Amino acid sequence: MLIDSKLILHEKKRTLHIDLKSNMKMNLSSRQRDDLNWAIADYLQSHGYVETLVIFKQEAALDSENDNASRVSGILEKKWTSTARLQQKILNLEAKLSQTEKEILQGAPSREKRKADEWIPRPPERFHLTGHRSPVTKVIFHPVYSVIASCSEDSTIKIWDFESGEFERSLKGHTDSVQDIGFDAAGKMLVSCSADMSIKIWDFTGAYECLKTLKGHDHNISSVTFLPAGDFLLSSSRDKMIKMWEVSSGYCVHNFTGHSEWVRMIRVSPDGTLFASCSNDKTIKIWCLTTKSLKITLHGHEHVVECIVWAPDTILPSLAIAENKNDGKVNGENSENKLSILASGSRDRSIRFWNIHSGACLFTLVGHDNWVRGLRVHPAGKYLVTVSDDKTMRIWSLQQMRCIKTIDAHSQFVTSIDFHSSLPYVVTSSVDTTIKIWECR
Repeated sequence: MLIDSKLILHEKKRTLHIDLKSNMKMNLSSRQRDDLNWAIADYLQSHGYVETLVIFKQEAALDSENDNASRVSGILEKKWTSTARLQQKILNLEAKLSQTEKEILQGAPSREKRKADEWIPRPPERFHLTGHRSPVTKVIFHPVYSVIASCSEDSTIKIWDFESGEFERSLKGHTDSVQDIGFDAAGKMLVSCSADMSIKIWDFTGAYECLKTLKGHDHNISSVTFLPAGDFLLSSSRDKMIKMWEVSSGYCVHNFTGHSEWVRMIRVSPDGTLFASCSNDKTIKIWCLTTKSLKITLHGHEHVVECIVWAPDTILPSLAIAENKNDGKVNGENSENKLSILASGSRDRSIRFWNIHSGACLFTLVGHDNWVRGLRVHPAGKYLVTVSDDKTMRIWSLQQMRCIKTIDAHSQFVTSIDFHSSLPYVVTSSVDTTIKIWECR
């Protein structure tokens, strides 16, 4: 009985196999089958598979004088690559469809109904850029051209077109990890700093040559930035020092001392009168550039402060709405004094907003699962976008003071983020050696 059952099962399988072969043959017309056979033969011949070609021609009954051979020359490889591209397009469209369905279910406005000042980065990324051989430490938009600059632990700086996703050039000169980069206000110069204890100023008007190399720090230089006006730039280092440099001469003209540990980042206020610094000593210091003196020290973070950013004036209406929802106050701070706002991100996984005149912490945002490595305020002032070692990019509503969207941005730690000042693009970089361009909608 068991043998009969096995025979019946075997017969069913054989019948099914014959039916499948029959159906497969029916999928192609006679001419299509001939074209496919000739395309296979052309591929075998062009790649030197001579013995296989002879056997295939015999089994497929191909006539060597048939004119099909010239018509389908190279078509198999073309079809293969076009299929791969179509598959990628399908995956991107499916991801966008899934995201749109999710937004509809959550009651979010469609792109047509959403104002430009409400656009935020949404997956999937527009471009996935590869080329660096080591973790990417910083990525920034050019203030004028449609390009971004990235720097890496591979000692190079790379320039990319963010509208096409094309790589443009590499700037080489540093001998160790490049830690930070920055453009001047006109976008004519790029400054970079490195673990090789040097600062380099690059021409960005066409030659892309290194104009000057500045030396004076005694340890890894972690941050560098131009002043908005004038011929000066600032740098900070693991040697606990902040230095002001005159670009034209290349000389250090002033040293700012006050931090007791590694100074991680320095950023100048939009009006150029103040600058902020953050450090491993868990503090943020606000300095007056006119008097070259310390204005105030901000305490509150419980770990290394990794990043800081000055908020634009457009943030004030959002903070006013947030205050109204909190009985007219944000953590007990009156709105009249909030003229200059600074945001900071720390290894304690929190983000804090500060009134730099009073030194008060206005409010704290908590949600990341690891170190906060970068933050940018939306140009319209309604949102904060942050990245972290938890591999995510998060969008925070400043009016609601909460995270409204979490995006799985990279496969490893996300190291930096920048928001274009006028176009709907965000760029992120990662330890996974990649850069991603995100479209806002």
